[in-house]
Order: sequence, then C-alpha cells, then structure tokens
Amino acid sequence: QVQLVESGGGLVQAGGSLRLSCVASGTTFSRNAAGWYRQAPGKPREWVATVFAASITRYADSVRGRFTISRDNAKNTVYLQMNGLKPEDTAVYYCKLGNTPTNLAVGVWGQGTQVTISS
Repeated sequence: QVQLVESGGGLVQAGGSLRLSCVASGTTFSRNAAGWYRQAPGKPREWVATVFAASITRYADSVRGRFTISRDNAKNTVYLQMNGLKPEDTAVYYCKLGNTPTNLAVGVWGQGTQVTISS
C-alpha cells in the first residue's frame, strides 16, 4: 500500500521561506512522477509543480521563480522549496505520486500540510 507523508508546513511572514517534504513508502518511488498541489479556503485544489521520473520539472505560473521542486530517490522523498512567500500562498499543500513516470492524473495523495503566510 502506497503512503505519502508530508511535513514542513508552518506559519511564516511574507517574504520568508519554507521547505516541504513528502516521504513515500510502499512503492518504487523513482519510477513515478511526483508533484505538489495546494488548496486555499473556499477555492479548488490547484496544481503547483511536478517533477517527472527523469527529474524534469514544471511549475504553475504563480510560483515559477519562487518555488523549486526536487526529488531524492534514495530517500523516497519529494521536496518543495518555497521562497519569497506571499499571503496568497496560504493553503494546505498536498503531495501526489503518480502511477507513471510522466503523469499525475492518477495517483496517491498525501494528507496535506498547512502553510500560512502572514502579511
């Protein structure tokens, strides 16, 4: 059974940084695309970033240049380094592990970690 556990959320001031981690178990992590999504109160969940099995990355326009997604296959972990945080980045952040090397359409979700940015 695949499980994902996120950590690293918290409360920071605008302009600050956080690094989120997501550890996967029960799967061959290196063969799967991984990504981060977020959901702010009253809004739908939105995609933030993806790192494919080949370590190619993609970002939403709203975070490009501020956030960096990476993976450490030896640790079965995907990271999201968030710099230059803004109040509009406040959300619950979820990681997702896809079923294929190049797609997140179908996969497993983590439980989420709260990120709150104060102005």
